[in-house]
Amino acid sequence: MDLSRYMDIFVAESQEHLDNLNKNLLLLEKNPDNKSVLNEIFRSAHTLKGMAATMGLERMAELTHEMETVLTFLKEGKIVVKQDIIDLLLSCLDDLNAMIRSFVKEGKEPCIAQGLIDALRNLSECGSDQSQEQTKSSYFEFNEYELSVLEASKESNYMSYHIKIELAEGTVMKSARAFMVFRCLEDFGQIIKCIPPVQDLEEEKFDNSFEIFLITLEDAEKITTALNSISEVKVASITEVNIERSLSSITPAVHSQKDDSEAENFIISSKALHLKTVRVDIDRLDDMMNLVGELVINKTRLEQIASGYRMSEMEEAIEQMGRLTTDLQSLVMKVRMVPIRQVFDRFPRMVRDISHSLHKDVELVIEGEQTELDRTVIDEIGEPLVHLIRNALDHGIEPPDVRAAVDKPRTALLRLAARQEGNNVIIEVEDDGEGIDINDIRKQAINKGFVDPREGELLDDKAVLNIIFEQGFSTNNTVNDISGRGIGMDVVKAKIESLNGTIDIETEKGKGTKVIINLPLTLAIIQALLVKVGEEQYAIPLHSIDETTFLIPEQIKMVQNYEVFLLRDMVLPLIRGSRLLEVPTADQKNSEEFVVVVHKGKQRLGLVVDQLVGQQEIVIKPLGNLLAGIPGIAGATILGNGQVATILDVNSLF
Repeated sequence: MDLSRYMDIFVAESQEHLDNLNKNLLLLEKNPDNKSVLNEIFRSAHTLKGMAATMGLERMAELTHEMETVLTFLKEGKIVVKQDIIDLLLSCLDDLNAMIRSFVKEGKEPCIAQGLIDALRNLSECGSDQSQEQTKSSYFEFNEYELSVLEASKESNYMSYHIKIELAEGTVMKSARAFMVFRCLEDFGQIIKCIPPVQDLEEEKFDNSFEIFLITLEDAEKITTALNSISEVKVASITEVNIERSLSSITPAVHSQKDDSEAENFIISSKALHLKTVRVDIDRLDDMMNLVGELVINKTRLEQIASGYRMSEMEEAIEQMGRLTTDLQSLVMKVRMVPIRQVFDRFPRMVRDISHSLHKDVELVIEGEQTELDRTVIDEIGEPLVHLIRNALDHGIEPPDVRAAVDKPRTALLRLAARQEGNNVIIEVEDDGEGIDINDIRKQAINKGFVDPREGELLDDKAVLNIIFEQGFSTNNTVNDISGRGIGMDVVKAKIESLNGTIDIETEKGKGTKVIINLPLTLAIIQALLVKVGEEQYAIPLHSIDETTFLIPEQIKMVQNYEVFLLRDMVLPLIRGSRLLEVPTADQKNSEEFVVVVHKGKQRLGLVVDQLVGQQEIVIKPLGNLLAGIPGIAGATILGNGQVATILDVNSLF
């Protein structure tokens, strides 16, 4: 069988399971007694093993099988959850990640570290002391969650059946028959328990019978008929589960109201057995976005034609088309939106590993992980956040003894938060470490030649903090594998600004540091102000504009050979569009000049233009490799009349 066509699905689903394993192993380390987390880890590892075996990846299947054995002993309490076990399992995930990447890149399965296999097998041998009888008897017990599901099923008028299946003597592929039974029963309801476990069924570690507990709305006769129609399968018995007797035979720990609600949700969700989501290739979404962009351009063109001919019926039709286009655009934008959780989920593991290597106690708090961003922005924001978190752990947060000496908790707090404000998303990376010594930054900037000594003494605190973003600047005098090479913050700034975003730093000596990133929700279709400089039209993104105004030549003053003017008691620097863009400008017949007041963070300046054309929805088009990276230019757009207008990059003006 040609498995290459399933490669994309395999890689995507494997990555989901690896991310899920990574997240839940960290949760298990914090709460070793959480059985639901352990069950989730086991399910993901088991699924990953089956997928690897299906794709013919024998080494990957072997590694996940050994992981599964260790997880089984953890579930049965034969092995206790400790940090070294979590470290070993996390190392296995790293190897699995590397194996998948190598398989995709080279088309063949790489070798795995035999040391991991040996370490897992040693753990398994330690956990295999108990007898098989004890293990088998434990299978017949309902755990707390299963009991709560049974209770909730009864309250929801579901039937709970105990079904005993017998296979014909001499059945060759017992695991395949068991799989067919499961597929059949999933059409009727939800399976909550299997005796022996699914792993043993897959490995054919059972005689000719097994038992299943099923929750369903169907009657027993219909289920029996369906099962008996499977070749070499016979229903030995099917009986309704007595909920009261099950509860009285086992004394589970007292469970909370939350457990009951989860069980009810489990029953409710079992009514819909079919998934309501589909996987869509991201290239198809990009193509759809481009088509909607072309539709927006042509809608603008039709509006201009209709206004020229003044045809009322045509204007009404175009108005209706405009509403439909807006709804379609909004729908496509929502489809492209992805929760920022996909980026945030990688950081708990990273913080754990780095804090251990630095011998620091750090608690990571994540907020707003459901905040959504355009897929394009999500793909690019991960790298800057990695730099910021590594800097916070290495530079900002002090060792436990140092924190205790200044009456701080030994465990530091690192906060990663996201929230939406209007058409922007704010991401904050905050720590309660020692903060940034602004005077030390000023001193090092002067010593390393980043600023002139006289100029350095005159810089305000905000300007000094911005030196951190200069290429090659570092406050670390020693180089380690975390930081100190003078790279990172300049890369962060460049990446954020390439996404039309801004970055700002707030710090207080001894209290901590907060880095604030402001990003647009999307980079595809935006609102912009069209202006004219000379005979050319330019677009300025609306999210970068504070206001528009006009001035007369008498209002312009000169400060250190720069033009400025006074706007409501604030001195505003002026940049002339004709000089910036090197465009010849026509002689002004009137004495008034138009000014677009733009901002980057808390900084503001005025861009002098010849004419304000108006606000318009524009589709951002890349300029291509030949013209990419031109300072001051963020892209281009096609106007309704077919002309091309350049989109200005406001951040570069500062």
